[in-house]
Amino acid sequence: MATDTSSEQFFEAKYAACADPWQFATSRYERERYAAIVGALGGRRYRRAFEPGCSIGILTFKLAAMCDAIEAMDISPTAAARARKRCEAFGHVTVAQGKLPADVPAGFFDLIVFSEIGYYFEPAVLAQIGAQLVDHLNSHGVFLAAHWLGYSPDHRLKGDQVHALLGGLPGIERTLAEKHGQFRIERWIRI
Repeated sequence: MATDTSSEQFFEAKYAACADPWQFATSRYERERYAAIVGALGGRRYRRAFEPGCSIGILTFKLAAMCDAIEAMDISPTAAARARKRCEAFGHVTVAQGKLPADVPAGFFDLIVFSEIGYYFEPAVLAQIGAQLVDHLNSHGVFLAAHWLGYSPDHRLKGDQVHALLGGLPGIERTLAEKHGQFRIERWIRI
């Protein structure tokens, strides 16, 4: 039986085996990706942000400086607990355990950061998730996606495929597209 690489069990096993299985806290690639994401957000202040797939909260911690409220989420209970601990000094950061598309928080966001998770979904599911996230954006809210461009047998899509699918969603307009060696970032606004 094949492993479902979008399941809670898959991710929980990763975090049970290693505190930081993708080296989010230590790798040069991740430092460069975080800096590019923060730079792509343009120094703007955001009232309410959502970060699904927050992992152990490294990016969440960085986003806390530019957001009045952040709701972060990860499918792995262990990862969510580690992110919660990392961000415990920020009263405006909430970290929950949950899964897309079922557990998107109610209400509207000024910012949604969709980073390093799109390729774990089948195209139809990703399209559903993308449309749902766009529906949760305020008018002129920012939807930012960042994905690795390499290959992993755990992924159902490549990073470029994720961005092509997201870019085709109705209701958003692209305002930034960058390739940074091993990853790409795109930013859209809700129109």
